[in-house]
Amino acid sequence: MTIKDLAGSYSIEGSNQEESSQASYHGILTLAIDENNRIIAQWIIGDHLQNGTGFYKDNILVINFNYEGDDHKIYKGVAVYRCLSKDILDGFWSEKHGNPLYLGSEYCVRIQNSRILN
Repeated sequence: MTIKDLAGSYSIEGSNQEESSQASYHGILTLAIDENNRIIAQWIIGDHLQNGTGFYKDNILVINFNYEGDDHKIYKGVAVYRCLSKDILDGFWSEKHGNPLYLGSEYCVRIQNSRILN
């Protein structure tokens, strides 16, 4: 599997950086590749937008991300995914100001392009 195999959109189910490990959000993760073979990531979770950049090696994807909170502060963190296949990513994440006792988690499944055949 190469970095180019990861480009596309994924449906995500995740849990926040807290004691409960039950899914607390759903959204879309879109991965693109830039001219330097780096990952450009964008999460859409509800009406929140998060952006990140990262790299891929040995079936591990690492993305540094940031977003503007409701309090207008910028929050930063890192997400790490094990690429089980080009269609399934299993990961965890942590934010700088999150609860240090816990990690968030994310499970991502590629959204297949649906095409109408004539």
